[in-house]
Amino acid sequence: MDKISILKKDTAELITEHEAIEALKKPSMGYWGVEPSGLPHIATGILFTKKINDMVNVGIDMKILLADWHARVNDKLGGDIRKIRESGELLKNTMIAAGLSRNVKFIWADELVSEKDYWELLLNVSKNSSLSRIRRALPIMGRTEEDADKDFGKYIYPLMQVTDIMYMDLDFVLGGMDQRHAHMLQRDIAEHMNTKKAISVHMPLLPSLKGAGRMDDFKKMSKSDSDSAIFITDSDEDIKRKIKKAYCPIGIIENNPLIDILKYIVFPYYKDEITINRPESKGGDISTGSRKLIELYGEQKIHPMDLKNAVTDLLIDIINPVREKVKSD
Repeated sequence: MDKISILKKDTAELITEHEAIEALKKPSMGYWGVEPSGLPHIATGILFTKKINDMVNVGIDMKILLADWHARVNDKLGGDIRKIRESGELLKNTMIAAGLSRNVKFIWADELVSEKDYWELLLNVSKNSSLSRIRRALPIMGRTEEDADKDFGKYIYPLMQVTDIMYMDLDFVLGGMDQRHAHMLQRDIAEHMNTKKAISVHMPLLPSLKGAGRMDDFKKMSKSDSDSAIFITDSDEDIKRKIKKAYCPIGIIENNPLIDILKYIVFPYYKDEITINRPESKGGDISTGSRKLIELYGEQKIHPMDLKNAVTDLLIDIINPVREKVKSD
């Protein structure tokens, strides 16, 4: 598989492919910025770990920014910086236990903001945008314009995210689709400042186990709702209970959390095929790859309960060794 195919694998979009092809011809740098804000779930602990490794494998020098200042601005964990940093250490240990490349460097936002040059750049960034443009970027932090109007500190968040990218002189930025606004803001401001536009690698958002909701009100797995997500620290019984209750309508593929867990967590781990165990009276076992399994489910040839049982066993198999390594630390 060529570099650009590896970079695009299991992503939602790449902005832009042409820029990425050119950037990969020479040494390049990238990052994933994440707010430490609670227990890591399978998206942060496993999905992003694998994609960061993919980026390292195509020659990108990757960093993970543990955005402690950003989490504090966003009132995560009550704004308690001690708890935020404990959460960051847990995420770091979880990703290492999940097989993160040793070539990836962790840095804290606190290291960046301690430099005078950072704040000088942030001032320049702010002078090359407008309040209305920054307001449009607020969804990156799960906030509305009304939230920011009550707390002006929220407006600083998008400016910090753009400044992070420029200050580290990054070629690639990785994030979920919920970070698209910030990455497009960086590209807009970079054009005004006549500086480098970061290439955006956007990952799909895993739907809430309770259901994704309408297209205009998508609900993702959330650390703030324990039954919406599978956490790395969940026990086997927790995983069984959550999957059993999960939204999984028969024959429905789009925004089905169990289908997305298979596509983005299970199959990248097992690569070739998995087996769904069923009694002979229900058609017997099925061993198949990702695309065929999803087709069969859409054709209602696999029952939701059989799918749930298989996902439960496979997730436990994936999470157990990671959980045990984290617990032993």
